[in-house]
Amino acid sequence: MDPTYQAVAEFAQKWGLIYFTVIFALVLAYALWPSRKKQFDEAARIPLQED
Repeated sequence: MDPTYQAVAEFAQKWGLIYFTVIFALVLAYALWPSRKKQFDEAARIPLQED
């Protein structure tokens, strides 16, 4: 296998994992942030509201 390809593949795997882990943590923090509870509760009731 080409050493350049292997180096690029290792770089992409390592930093891709770090990138997606950070994005996941940010989305999780956004969804579970206490001040967002009211907003999400209101959004959850939208299908039950009558027009």
